[in-house]
Amino acid sequence: MIYEMRTYTLKPGSVAQWEANFAAGLPSRTKYSELAGLWHTEIGPLNQVIHIWPYENLQQRTEIRAKASQEPDWPPKGGELLLNMESEIFIPAPFSPKLGGGQKLGNIYEMRIYQYQVGTMPTVLERWEEALKGGRLELSPIAACMYSDIGDLNVWIHIWPYKDLAERARIRAESQKLDTWPPKTREFLVAQQTKILLPAECSPMA
Repeated sequence: MIYEMRTYTLKPGSVAQWEANFAAGLPSRTKYSELAGLWHTEIGPLNQVIHIWPYENLQQRTEIRAKASQEPDWPPKGGELLLNMESEIFIPAPFSPKLGGGQKLGNIYEMRIYQYQVGTMPTVLERWEEALKGGRLELSPIAACMYSDIGDLNVWIHIWPYKDLAERARIRAESQKLDTWPPKTREFLVAQQTKILLPAECSPMA
């Protein structure tokens, strides 16, 4: 399985309109494949919407996108609201839950984006799997974790759901008391970024 993560930067003040347009066209698109998640940024780079689509492989992605493009309502209206579009392909870690499936895990989602040194991803995966088993998942679930295959390389993304920012702060404080957390990968870290996301009303994660 692969995930296509599409990040759109919109004109200020246009997120609500873009999401309404997206929701109107979504039934035409989901005839062909499911949407795993749709969020907009609340903290971090603002005026961004992020949508993630699962596929079996790149060939299936190409075929489905070609079929969906024949629908009169897809892609959604509102291209004039877009400032930038980015598409990246990620591979879910073997120990990652499946993203989407109509499951609501939280009211907010924290997306943490790490870039690691070249050649270290196999070690990163091993250490993350060990650390997650070491007690972190007893505090709160992880929605997904995945590494880049097309786009910026050596990127690791993990997504955490929370009820609200207060719960996030409490759980993060508790996690720092664990001997096994955070995963021992800081030596490989090149850059990191955090985004706090709110699910759109039409998102399967909402």
